[in-house]
Amino acid sequence: MEIKKALIAAAIVWTLGVTAYILSDFVKIVDNPDLQANVVLTLALIPSAILGTKFYYKNGAHTNGFKLGVFMFLIAICLDAIITVPVFIIPAGGDHHSFFSDPGFWFIGLEYILVVGIYAAFRLKS
Repeated sequence: MEIKKALIAAAIVWTLGVTAYILSDFVKIVDNPDLQANVVLTLALIPSAILGTKFYYKNGAHTNGFKLGVFMFLIAICLDAIITVPVFIIPAGGDHHSFFSDPGFWFIGLEYILVVGIYAAFRLKS
């Protein structure tokens, strides 16, 4: 695995995901803002993860996509613990435990890994 490229790809996806999550606050569509933010993130994650994966595989990397997806998700967890939770969640009344124990977080993480892995599988076959 090309660690530097994987770190940059993960940072790209994390940045786009956090941006989508935060921007969802500015347009009220449903009464539950947490649900709305998670739905927006779930939808935004697909093109974001594809973009990050494209960046990683540019110039011929051959890493297993599911391993790459797990690595990128682990980087996102670290960035969430260091930046997202202290800057956005704690001021809103949450904490690390509530953020990381939310089933929605783990669903989105599984989606992240699957999108990277499936996209990589198709990309490497062609």
